Amino acid sequence: MNAPDDDAVAVQTAFEELGRLSFAEHSLESVLHRVTALADEVLPGDPVTSVTIVDGGRPVTVAASDELAQTLDEEQYRLGAGPCLAAAKTGRRSEIVDTRTPTRWAEFAARAAERGCGSVLSYPLPVQERVAGALNVYSRRFTVPDRRTVDRVSRLAAYAVVPVSNMYLYESAVERAGHLQTALDSRAVIDQAKGILMERFKLTADLAFQVLTRVSMESNVKVRDVAERFVRTGELTTE
Repeated sequence: MNAPDDDAVAVQTAFEELGRLSFAEHSLESVLHRVTALADEVLPGDPVTSVTIVDGGRPVTVAASDELAQTLDEEQYRLGAGPCLAAAKTGRRSEIVDTRTPTRWAEFAARAAERGCGSVLSYPLPVQERVAGALNVYSRRFTVPDRRTVDRVSRLAAYAVVPVSNMYLYESAVERAGHLQTALDSRAVIDQAKGILMERFKLTADLAFQVLTRVSMESNVKVRDVAERFVRTGELTTE
């Protein structure tokens, strides 16, 4: 395990890498797979991670860092219950602290324990378009999520939701061609807003994106709309 200083450097390096990703230049798959891979690196408990979305009541895994995460997602889908589904559907963090002694989802917890998973944390994706989803962390060592861990997971979820949202806009383009341009504009305006924040306030790319997502979550307004208003008016408030 890294020493505290080494751990802090690794975490900062990971988020700086995500901050430098241009949503206009990278595919859904490349961004999400990088999010899940970095989650494995910066979260405790020797984890594997995945991203679940629920579309029309049907859950699907859109990225997974390891076959174990994919398997445990699918086990919850089969059972129709579990922390990833609860987080995606309710918008609230859900967890199993110890799969050997669960207080909820006993059948899934038993299956997870059999596969070597000690604990589970699912964090909802922030509001964006019509996406309901969660970032799922399956720890192979027993860990109790502390504030620092939850903060890291929430930041990773904020990076995951943007490409997921754009995927839906692209799919909508098949039915409504105007949404294709909306998707392209969405990706571009977020990058533009990040650049302005970096220049104006001397922020890193990661911190600039954090500002946009924090305003989005606090105001329950899409990241794209926060970015668009900021580029247009120079104001971060949504009123």
